[in-house]
Amino acid sequence: MARVERAIVIGGGIGGLTAAVALHQRGVRVTVLERAGSLEPVGAAISLAPNALRGLDVIGLGDEIRALSAWQGDGGLRAPRGRWLSRSSAAAAAERFGGPLVLLHRATLIGHLAARLPSDAVRTATAAHLLDPGVPGDSGRPARVGTSDGERETDLVVAADGIHSAVRRALFPDHPGAEYAGFTTWRMVIPLPGVEFASHETWGRGRIWGTHPLKDGRAYAYAAAVAPAGERAPDDERAELLRLHGDWHAPIPDVLAAARPEDVLRHDVHHITEPLPAYHHGRVALVGDAAHAMPPTLGQGGNQAIEDAVTLAHHTDDLPGYTAARLPRTTAVARRAVQVARLNLMTGRVGTAVRDNAIAALSKAGPALFLRGFDGIADWRPPQQPYASQRTTAGKG
Repeated sequence: MARVERAIVIGGGIGGLTAAVALHQRGVRVTVLERAGSLEPVGAAISLAPNALRGLDVIGLGDEIRALSAWQGDGGLRAPRGRWLSRSSAAAAAERFGGPLVLLHRATLIGHLAARLPSDAVRTATAAHLLDPGVPGDSGRPARVGTSDGERETDLVVAADGIHSAVRRALFPDHPGAEYAGFTTWRMVIPLPGVEFASHETWGRGRIWGTHPLKDGRAYAYAAAVAPAGERAPDDERAELLRLHGDWHAPIPDVLAAARPEDVLRHDVHHITEPLPAYHHGRVALVGDAAHAMPPTLGQGGNQAIEDAVTLAHHTDDLPGYTAARLPRTTAVARRAVQVARLNLMTGRVGTAVRDNAIAALSKAGPALFLRGFDGIADWRPPQQPYASQRTTAGKG
């Protein structure tokens, strides 16, 4: 593929903006086209494991994000009545994976990524669609993207347009796409003054709940439950959570008492069960959920998008190399996320009792399940070094 001098990124989420920053730092003229009226994301938090933080190190943003985030790991896994099944610590997580797991609001990460781009690089309220994937090579042709303002030609299109990616459908029309994972999720970020709690995830029968502190004093809470696709509460989603989780251990009742109905977001979970044949075609590369939407049970969706973005910037002139680097890894991570979903959303009474006792026994015999779940994931290293932050430091020396 000929040298990439221009790139269009379709989608201004975490994967799209990370790719834009990484490409910009390599001297590529980048334009981000975002359908929404602003980059402000839906109100929820994101957990970043050491693999994603190393990806952010590549673009010189890792230390900023670590400083703004709450470090995770002090807490563990509980049963609905409060029994601790497995305990872990932030220090143990950092030691095991060579860095911390952190939690911050998505808006914070989006804002810091956008700040690394030229002021005219991001165009909001701009829907875009792929007209021609182009043909790579000096004698090929550029890709073409259509917008309400007309057509644009470019050397590279980065498709970061999410779970129901229109670009993915255009490139691989015979692929079945994303399908319903069998469960729905709720999320909220709320103030929780005067309530002390340890970070935890709680597994019940066909239901889970998590509560984690953010560095600014707010709490991030989420829940999931096995449910038919498209189902919604007859009244409001806070009331639905009260029915499902209102009698679970503290601080869950406190969170629900502090939440307003408008604080609660609900989304059905969709994932790609059949891997794509490739993450590129012509001059187009897919990143994030557009390439490998997965259940949120490992918290790796955004993390894998960051990995995609910095790896793609390393392979701009070799998109088959990008596919080779990313497709096997993300397929394995997505399969593990599905396995975890089957485990933590079990519905049988006997099965859940066996599960809980096994987790407690395994955690007494070795590292907590929380930590084991990240083996082979959190220890990922980016393909390019030195990191941008190290280059900056060296330049000052």
